Amino acid sequence: MAYPESMTASIAEVERTRKERLARREFPRLTLEEKDSLLKRYHPDYRPEGFRALRVGPNQGQNVPHELADLLETRSFIDPDAFDLASRVDRDVDVLVIGAGGGGTSAALAATETGAKVLIATKLRWGDANTMMAQGGIQAADRPQDSLARHYLDVMGGGGFGNVPELVRALVTDAPFVVQWLEDMGVLFDKHEDGSMVEVHGGGTSIRRMHSSGDYTGMEFMRVVRDEARNRQIHCLEFNPAVELILDESGQCAGAILYDLETKEFTVVRARCTVLSTGGMGRLHCQGFPTTNHYGATADGVVIGYRAGVPMLFMDTVQYHPTGVAFPEQLLGQLVTEKVRGLGTQLVNRKGERFIFDLETRDAVSAAIIRECAERQNGVTTPTGVSGVWLDTPMVDLLRGEGTTRKALPAMVRQFARYNIDITKEPILMYPTQHYQNGGLMINEHGDTPVVNLFAAGEVSGGVHGRNRLMGNSLLDIFVFGRRAGQRAAQKAKETRLSPMTLDHVRSYNRQLKEARISPSRVSPMILPDYTSEACRIRRLGGVAAG
Repeated sequence: MAYPESMTASIAEVERTRKERLARREFPRLTLEEKDSLLKRYHPDYRPEGFRALRVGPNQGQNVPHELADLLETRSFIDPDAFDLASRVDRDVDVLVIGAGGGGTSAALAATETGAKVLIATKLRWGDANTMMAQGGIQAADRPQDSLARHYLDVMGGGGFGNVPELVRALVTDAPFVVQWLEDMGVLFDKHEDGSMVEVHGGGTSIRRMHSSGDYTGMEFMRVVRDEARNRQIHCLEFNPAVELILDESGQCAGAILYDLETKEFTVVRARCTVLSTGGMGRLHCQGFPTTNHYGATADGVVIGYRAGVPMLFMDTVQYHPTGVAFPEQLLGQLVTEKVRGLGTQLVNRKGERFIFDLETRDAVSAAIIRECAERQNGVTTPTGVSGVWLDTPMVDLLRGEGTTRKALPAMVRQFARYNIDITKEPILMYPTQHYQNGGLMINEHGDTPVVNLFAAGEVSGGVHGRNRLMGNSLLDIFVFGRRAGQRAAQKAKETRLSPMTLDHVRSYNRQLKEARISPSRVSPMILPDYTSEACRIRRLGGVAAG
């Protein structure tokens, strides 16, 4: 056992209460009133000190996290008066896809189906994205006992019924096709001996509809779609983040300016249509929380899309995944998939007591853990001062048979074994971690933004998940709207005629900053997080201190 002596007494309590908890597995669900009260008192989204009103742009006057406002209220990476845009076009394509995760790659695949000339540009390597880190699964109502209407109501309910209905309808309607599309390309889904899909519950869902590939589902999906794109000879510029969008004189999106991280040179890509699929903002570490996100998740697409005039939806809400690792220190903030709770594990406090129904929506479970640690002082504290609650992982084998954990969660077993923790025998310590950008750029059901010929797909966009996303709908989102945006962009590219390119929108934004008396000392997008500066260091699990 790798746990220090200061934590073993609590583990003994978890083991002592396990038999009783196995015998009495039911736990009361929250009423709507109880859930509302819990969220308002303990969820980070309800801490007014974590947000401020924007002073510029389409969402002026609306609250967003301080960390995002710092990026939106700053000047462009490009000086529009010094950059010679008129005399250079380095690449000319029908469709430019910015971002090479699952959303961007599926957009590129869909665009090539109609013969469009496509270029992918990405900040890091092809596949360095949150897609690769998604563990749990993908939702699809593809069984007779399920229905699109039921999936629709689950998504709407999980999002607080504030979701954009047209986007939710598109999400659930395309879901069965997307799962079949992925399998036809070679995704190895978990299956029973009779060939039917293994399906488990996710938090906030009314029926089992989660399809998975072990606990490395996103990695498997990315492997397949990337291979397919390479087989179709779609070109990808790696280490070339987009630092500014280009508009033409009529206001259409006309491509983007890329910045080569290796040569430090700019590339002007003229494109008849552009798809943003740059992911989220986990590396901003809102309110000091650690994150599950990959290294490049710094809100680049939101920043350049907003500066071009695209409004944002639901950017006053952030998803904190309830089960982020709190011990060992080397894994701080990393994701423990909700699938583990779907298999029957329970969250318990230092006394071995349950305090929440484990498959409530993520926002409610996160708030309950924060309450348990901060107000009730029922958390377990590590030697470095981090507080958390136990996820009783040995229950999986006890409920489903020995060997289930190693079969269903192989990556997680190996991950903890590196630190001499056997999750089949010992519980693991959890605390909420920043996981998902609930909001994002405004799109319609085809992926169009209000800027003509600019599209968005996946986590960079907002509206489909409302104020809280359910497990399994993020992988679904990137493929549904990636494909839709790619198809739409390719169609529009055929009829688009661009006028001369301009950076006037950047000049206009700079004027707004000046009028608001904002004198930014830095530029955006951030591109990569800076962990060397004292000012940028993460406060340890910021939610505990705030209570």
